[in-house]
Amino acid sequence: MTEEDAAGPMPVADASLEAALDTLDGRRFAVLTGAGVSTDSGIPDYRGAGSRRRTPMTIEQFRSAPRFQQRYWAGSHLGYRAFTAAQPNAGHRALAALEVAGHINGVVTQNVDGLHLRAGSLRVVPLHGTVDRVVCLDCGQVFARPEFEARIDAENPWLERPESIVINPDGDAEVADVERFVVPECTVCGGLLKPDVVFFGEYVPVDRFDEAKALVTSAEALLIAGSSLAVNTGIRLLEQARRRRLPIVIVNRGATKGDERATVKVDGGTTEFLTALADRLGA
Repeated sequence: MTEEDAAGPMPVADASLEAALDTLDGRRFAVLTGAGVSTDSGIPDYRGAGSRRRTPMTIEQFRSAPRFQQRYWAGSHLGYRAFTAAQPNAGHRALAALEVAGHINGVVTQNVDGLHLRAGSLRVVPLHGTVDRVVCLDCGQVFARPEFEARIDAENPWLERPESIVINPDGDAEVADVERFVVPECTVCGGLLKPDVVFFGEYVPVDRFDEAKALVTSAEALLIAGSSLAVNTGIRLLEQARRRRLPIVIVNRGATKGDERATVKVDGGTTEFLTALADRLGA
C-alpha cells in the first residue's frame, strides 16, 4: 500500500468539483471508467502518477511463439488470485447506486477486473473484455477461468506461488523462470487459449463498441472517470459525446488526452468525486 492509499483518495479542487457536480445534476449520463477507478481497490494504474513503466505483451507476440504464451500464462496464473481478491471500492459502489437511482444509463469500462458488476452495476460494457473467461483462438470455445486455473495447477505441480506478488493492471505478474511451464490446450480442438481480453494490437469487437456507443448517444452527458484516454476507443466515445454537444466531465489524477474537449476537468481521485456525486444526487 502506498502512502496515498493509506491517506485515502487525493482531494479534488473545490471549484472544479462543484462545477462538475452542477454539470451532471439533473442530467442522465453515461460513464466511461479506466484504471484510475480501481486503484483504491489495490489494482495498479497504467499511466497514473507513480505507476511502473511496463511494456504489455501484444497479440502478435502472444501468437508468435510458445515462449511468449508460457511467459504470459505463468504471470497471469500467479497474479490471478491476487487480482480477483480485490474488492469494489466506494467509487464502484457509488456508480452502482447512481444507476439504481436512475441517474446513469450504464457504465462503459476499460478495466478487465469485473469490479463494477461485483459492486452492483447492472449495465456494464467491458470494452476490453474480462479476465474471468478464457477463449480458444482457433475454434472460439469459451471456458470459465477457474476451470482453466485448475488445469494449470494440475499440469504445473512444480510451480511455486510466492508469498507476495506484485500484479500489473491486467492481473498478470512478472515471472522469470517459465521454460518448464505447460500451457493447457483447448479441450475441444487443441488450439491456443488466451484470456477473453483485448490485447495490445487487437481491436475491440464491433458489437461491443456499438453497445458502448449506444450508451453515450442515448445519454444527456458523459462522465469519464479514471482514464488518461490514451487508448483510441476512449477518445472515440468522447468524440461521440462532443459531436452531439453533450456536456463532458473528466475526473482523473493528472492530464488526459481529452482535457481540452471537456466541459469540466476535475484533477483528483475518482473515489472522492463519485461518492460526492452520489451524495449530491441522493443516491
